[in-house]
Amino acid sequence: MTAALSLGTYRVRAVSQAARTALAAGSPWVDTAPNYAHGRAHEELRPLLREYPTVRVATKAGFFTEEQGRTALADGVLTREEAAGRHSLERGFVRWQTERSLATLGRVDLVFVHNPEHDGQGLDRTVLHGRVREAFTALEEFARTGRIGGYGVATWSGLTSGAFSVPELLTLARQAAGSAEHHFTGLQMPVSLIMDAPITQALNGGGPLVQAKDAGLITFGSAPLHGGALLDAMTPELVNLIRPGLSAAAAALLAAGSCPGLDVVLTSASTREHWDDAAKALAAPLTAQELRRVTDELAGE
Repeated sequence: MTAALSLGTYRVRAVSQAARTALAAGSPWVDTAPNYAHGRAHEELRPLLREYPTVRVATKAGFFTEEQGRTALADGVLTREEAAGRHSLERGFVRWQTERSLATLGRVDLVFVHNPEHDGQGLDRTVLHGRVREAFTALEEFARTGRIGGYGVATWSGLTSGAFSVPELLTLARQAAGSAEHHFTGLQMPVSLIMDAPITQALNGGGPLVQAKDAGLITFGSAPLHGGALLDAMTPELVNLIRPGLSAAAAALLAAGSCPGLDVVLTSASTREHWDDAAKALAAPLTAQELRRVTDELAGE
């Protein structure tokens, strides 16, 4: 099966417009964060979420805007030094930020700990893992009482840099919950033809996406167009190899969305034309053999 095309709001300028387009087209998920759209993403999404009560909502905890940092400082949640860092995994801050997300969005199905490797730059792995466990502990409290559906990790480089692994994250979740009955339910990481290690690993039956699926997690692929940079690399020959007749964007999304073990692929398509173009391509995923042919071609360049 192909991954479900869903809206990601990172770098989206007009969040309301993009969300209206995506939800009208049937997007099953909306992925956002408190710091997106200069801190306005949650406010822009709330009225749309009321109109579409069945769409599932994922947000994050960790990064915050300068203004949000000042509020956290005034509320006594962060020190001045922590507020200046614009990222925190402190248990009290994660609790405070998640409360604000719930109040603004109205409901949250999944809270991702946002790029925890950012908090661990220059730190011993044991210290970083302790901070991740603290964040998990705060989110377990919300999940245990039914205020959120679950939590997870959204990472850019943590799984490729060796900061942590899927088995280690699951261990931290068990420790945070105090038992095997934890609420760690989601993993988000980049999946694209530029950052294609997850694709090649999954095609070979391993890697973080396969580990996550084996553990029953929902898997999300972010940045399938690598922030738009991939489009310059989508030559007519590469598009034709993926599937003749597609646009460059649709071909890139199809390759990412066909990755084994991937449940959701996030796109920031803001027009219905671009959304439908991608959705039509994803309706017929590449076979493993077809996808391997693409990754092999790229590896040989």
